[in-house]
Amino acid sequence: MDEAAKEEALRLFTYGMYAITAVDVQQRNAFTANWVSQVSFDPPLVVLSIENDSVSLPIIRRTGLFAVNVYDSTHRDLAGLLGKSFSKHPGKVDSLAFDTGETGCPVLTEGLAYVECRVQSEMLAGDSTLLLAQVEGATVLRRAEPLTMLAAGFKHAG
Repeated sequence: MDEAAKEEALRLFTYGMYAITAVDVQQRNAFTANWVSQVSFDPPLVVLSIENDSVSLPIIRRTGLFAVNVYDSTHRDLAGLLGKSFSKHPGKVDSLAFDTGETGCPVLTEGLAYVECRVQSEMLAGDSTLLLAQVEGATVLRRAEPLTMLAAGFKHAG
């Protein structure tokens, strides 16, 4: 396979950008994700791809819950901050404003909207795990343009 062509082709895929939030009795974390998609209307299901070595995966596994927070188009810096590794930047969420959603998930107060999700199943997918989750709650905070990978100028392709 031509590695350069593979990377260029994968970078043409369109992605939104989201802050994934999770909490348990031990810790709270938020991270930037772009591999999130709705996969069913009835019931409302989403899938999240999360790296196997992430700090948040064990939190989500312990609680079975996470929230998908939609960044607005001005949140490039926030997406960059939350894209940093928790192990290297453990204070990255300290200055952020959170509310508590219906399920107990932390939700960002400055996003456009959020959906709270309960994990139904998971599947190993290479260096990541796919979490299939049912939407248990949804809130729209305000209306504006959502942030995309293209608009943020971020590049990601394996």
